[in-house]
Amino acid sequence: MIRVMISAPNSGSGKTAIVCGLLNLLHRRGYHPCALKCGPDYIDPMFHRSVLSVESHNLDSYLSSSDQMRALFAHSSSGHDAVVCEGAMGFYDGVGGVTTQASAWEAADILDFPVVLVVRPKGNSLTLAAQIQGLCRFRQPSHIAGVILNDCSEMLYRTLSPMLERETGLAVLGFLPHMADAQFESRHLGLYTAQEITDLDWKIQQIADQMEQTVDVSHLLSLCHSSGIEHKMPKSLPKPTIRIALANDEAFCFTYEENKEELRARGAELVEFSPIHDNRLPDPVHALYLPGGYPELYAKQLSENRSMRESIRMACGNGLPTIAECGGFLYLGDSLVDSAGNSYDMAGFLNGRGIPRGRLVRFGYAELTAKSDSMLFRAGEKIRTHEFHYWDSTENGDALDAVKLQTGRSWSCGIATETLYAGFPHLYFTGNPALAARFVEAARRYKEGKHEA
Repeated sequence: MIRVMISAPNSGSGKTAIVCGLLNLLHRRGYHPCALKCGPDYIDPMFHRSVLSVESHNLDSYLSSSDQMRALFAHSSSGHDAVVCEGAMGFYDGVGGVTTQASAWEAADILDFPVVLVVRPKGNSLTLAAQIQGLCRFRQPSHIAGVILNDCSEMLYRTLSPMLERETGLAVLGFLPHMADAQFESRHLGLYTAQEITDLDWKIQQIADQMEQTVDVSHLLSLCHSSGIEHKMPKSLPKPTIRIALANDEAFCFTYEENKEELRARGAELVEFSPIHDNRLPDPVHALYLPGGYPELYAKQLSENRSMRESIRMACGNGLPTIAECGGFLYLGDSLVDSAGNSYDMAGFLNGRGIPRGRLVRFGYAELTAKSDSMLFRAGEKIRTHEFHYWDSTENGDALDAVKLQTGRSWSCGIATETLYAGFPHLYFTGNPALAARFVEAARRYKEGKHEA
């Protein structure tokens, strides 16, 4: 099996582009690859899926245990002969930016991934060798097996390559020149989503074509070949007994594939719908999942779909079990202000206005403690989670105590009742499988008419 992690010294090095190009090349060579992404990232896996037409999974050693990560890897790689994992941020950057916990290095160490570093060399020459040596020596084993130079001219590559190999002992596997036409555009939460880039397939083909010419892919694969990997056979899913409406469109697209799999494994059928384009909730459904995304970019369209807003407001009011994370939480509120300052009516089930802050709000990992029993949580229970948003609400709730373990900063957040979880913290069911089980059980009670309206 081929298994490789593509990482970098820092964000913005071009990891996603090279991962997509490599996945495309593996397809061309007859492999059946799958993809993984380190950290709580929704956007990069969308790019992986656009290349593979299969799902990509997240690996996170803060939100889940090492054993849970190993089980997820065995499950997600089953039936594949190549695995490409994309790192997050800088190679050693973990929780709080001051630890290696949940870093790409820690994931590589847990799963024994060979690592190829993507490095932009501009402004460096011999100093680049010192930086790479430092990365190799900072933690042992480093797992670093090779280097690709990105945004690098052929002349500079021919100058740097022999020097870097001599000074670091690593294989310099090739380079990619500056490719302005093949760049992926970004905005406030990172890259544009894959579905928003109309020429994405063409861009990925261009990157893969270039890698065929200037990267020694055969050498890369030989460095990352392993044998004796055990795979768990995928478990057959139970026959669905309840239906969960899952919002999935331009505004709501931040859903972990692992969360969907945990729900399906417990007998849920996920019925996708669009709060922008559909008139009302699917019927019948026994629970509602409103994930994060970009409702602030589609506030006008969401507001104009009055029948959907009314359908959701009434369903939640009638006790439909509901999870509303981040963007979904904003949608359940009274109104949402877009980036131009225009205010639009939302579902109106919850109090509170969604407003832009112009900066990241409560960004990063946190640990929640439930104050009382509710649909998802039990009093005193601790749940690891993360937040990543530029918009805030005037009514964030106070059902949960949140704390950043590295800094001790704390706050109250979230609305949690017998039929609802709504708040900015994103939930990760692989690390908290009881939450998925409780959500499905609430849906079953609703189906059986045992809920309280």
